[in-house]
Amino acid sequence: MRCRTTSSFVFCVLCALIVGACDRKDGVSNTSAKTTATAAAKVKLQLNWVPEPQFGGFYEAQRIGAFEKHGLDVEIVPGGVGTPTVQMIGARSVTFGVVSADEVVVARSRGNDVVALLAVYQTCPQGIMTHASRGFGEIGDVFNNSGTLAMQRGLPYAEFLLRKYGGANGPRVVPSPGGSITQFLSDRNFSQQCFITSEPILARQQGANPKTFLVADAGYNPYTTVLATSGSELNADRDRARRMALAVREGWRSYLADPRPANELMQSINKTMDPRTFAESAAAQALLIETAEAKKLGLGAMTKERWQTLVEQLAELKVVEKPPGAEACFVDVLSEAPAPAAAPR
Repeated sequence: MRCRTTSSFVFCVLCALIVGACDRKDGVSNTSAKTTATAAAKVKLQLNWVPEPQFGGFYEAQRIGAFEKHGLDVEIVPGGVGTPTVQMIGARSVTFGVVSADEVVVARSRGNDVVALLAVYQTCPQGIMTHASRGFGEIGDVFNNSGTLAMQRGLPYAEFLLRKYGGANGPRVVPSPGGSITQFLSDRNFSQQCFITSEPILARQQGANPKTFLVADAGYNPYTTVLATSGSELNADRDRARRMALAVREGWRSYLADPRPANELMQSINKTMDPRTFAESAAAQALLIETAEAKKLGLGAMTKERWQTLVEQLAELKVVEKPPGAEACFVDVLSEAPAPAAAPR
């Protein structure tokens, strides 16, 4: 467009300024915004199960933009039965994954360079569910009375319990029902392994009166819902790992304050769990996440002492032949300073 007079020229200049302003948002041009978006690190976060409240903080971090805030473009990949999350992390087919602390120790003992960055569950949700009518007062009572106990032998926590409490007069141990509570509902003398955020909730909804004992109370308490990466990924971009952990922690803080929005998001993906169960599971896990230690050290924090205890327990159970050093199993990226900004060219 040509400007034939002075007044027309002024009008053209004003138009140009307005158009330029329209191409800006919050003082950043569209070009700059596109550059920032393009620069966001694309990473995959592999879950070890389907979307449920145990992953609520990850989906909440995505929902509230915490990943984007920390310069990350995160694809959350749901898991399922048999998802080899630990192996996927070690093979670098995913950047980050969700595992348990004992999986990290076992993996490292076998040469799989997996490193923990943040632990959501400070208290392990693994438990033994029995009928309240049996009058058991502690987890040892389950192992010192007759009946049937459905528990997967070979898992570290199962071997720990059998070694500590197992006796000749104990229950008949059968394979785990894999989350089903059908036999529990029909047999008063039937007990089974469970997560206190899952099977006991379903049992109560169907009229049963379960009593649950945490394995952690017996002395075996690995961190769970652990955000992990490989040593290679960590060395390649340590600051990216730090930003990921910070974003995840922000997501969990938001989820614990109000789980409903993220629950709705997860329920749209996992239609097998109804809204009521989502809400009850989220409430049940809160105390396992915000423990006294977490309030003191920070949400997601880990200590060398607890890792050392776990390594020693797994070695004693002969789950690992070559125990890794506790300090090699995790890194405290949450407390690290940001990487220095690149010098302008």
